[in-house]
Amino acid sequence: MSWVQIPSAALIHFDTVYEFMTTLKLAYRQAGRIFMKISDFLQVKSIAADLKGSTKEEVIEELVGLLVTAGSIEKKHKSKVVEVLLAREALGSTAIGQGIAIPHGKCDSVSKLTGALGVSKKGIDFDSLDGEPAYIFFLLVAPIDSAGPHLKALARISRFLKDKYIRENLKSLKDEKAIWKLVSQEDGRSA
Repeated sequence: MSWVQIPSAALIHFDTVYEFMTTLKLAYRQAGRIFMKISDFLQVKSIAADLKGSTKEEVIEELVGLLVTAGSIEKKHKSKVVEVLLAREALGSTAIGQGIAIPHGKCDSVSKLTGALGVSKKGIDFDSLDGEPAYIFFLLVAPIDSAGPHLKALARISRFLKDKYIRENLKSLKDEKAIWKLVSQEDGRSA
């Protein structure tokens, strides 16, 4: 599979979920419409059906811990990856509304695009655009030089989570295997 590189902006601020989704759709179109599956960057071992964290920092640390457990990042790089993600959050929240947060960043400690998916049953204050708590967290970490794949993954995640049925199902599923099955079914349906 080949990827088309897209120049990336240093910082883009989105005032609405609509702006965020529209920008991702445009980036996806410009990238040559090469289809990406969620299973290209997510493993069942990097899914949590019931996140325990109660703050933005705890949730990010928990999700990065899943990446360590899955073997996607080395344990010695965990704190650096968390630091990169929190620095990105300091620029502006990655909570886009509708109970969704997509913390993401680029780090030289990862060699390929990788992600973690977690659900909080109680909801977390993530400084969302709509002021509501976030329940669904899709964390994404990419190598420094991966503008195209990083944007494609963000676009794919946003398409996946824009479906209210999927969001409600994610919040109600009891275990990681059930979440993986939903992701796999959606990947197959969208192929």
